[in-house]
Amino acid sequence: MTKSKWDEVANWAAANGYDINAAAASGKAANHPAYFVTWYECVKWCNARSQKEGLTPCYTVGGATYKTGASAPTCNWSANGYRLPTEAEWEKAARGGASGRRFPWSDTDTIQHSRANYYSSNAFSYDTSPTRGFHPTYNDGTTPYTSPVGSFAANGYGLYDMAGNVYEWCWDWYSESYYSSSPGSNPGGPASGSNRGFRGGSWDAGADSCRVAERHNRTPDRSYYVLGIRPVRIAP
Repeated sequence: MTKSKWDEVANWAAANGYDINAAAASGKAANHPAYFVTWYECVKWCNARSQKEGLTPCYTVGGATYKTGASAPTCNWSANGYRLPTEAEWEKAARGGASGRRFPWSDTDTIQHSRANYYSSNAFSYDTSPTRGFHPTYNDGTTPYTSPVGSFAANGYGLYDMAGNVYEWCWDWYSESYYSSSPGSNPGGPASGSNRGFRGGSWDAGADSCRVAERHNRTPDRSYYVLGIRPVRIAP
């Protein structure tokens, strides 16, 4: 999600009863990803974008559209509005139609700076980048940073930046053991928990975090300098 789109929706939200605004997110430039957003801000942002575009919001609290506060909302999975992906949806999207691959591309199981904005090192045999450390293109010599959205090749589904740049919040409560006993089709995550999951790696993360199966988690009230949002919708 670009900073410009975040700002557009967040400004609308602030004028329509939501307790989020453009200042809630950071971003290097309008065409770079938004980050420093909490899980709560992201689900409310999804509702705001849905309403702004005349769609049905997915998230409610006590039957009312979720607009304020820090609550664990109910998700209407059949609503046509925007929402966060489940971890399973995120991983399926990241794989781009391929299976059994380490990264969002299907022609190799290695990663280099030519494919993603991440921190390269010799700690992982599958990190074969000829340049090491932070991405040389997105580093002013003092401070490394995000890359513009879509700077690298898309995966098989036409999706950009599924590895590196910024992590992305998912819907699920996090459980390390959940997938050992989860439903075999379209698992929606545990019924409760204390942390929410996120995926995807970042400009500050190593090659291991860029793997499509890699999982991370954080309390939903915390923001992070490498954590953003990728909203989804059901197919029209």
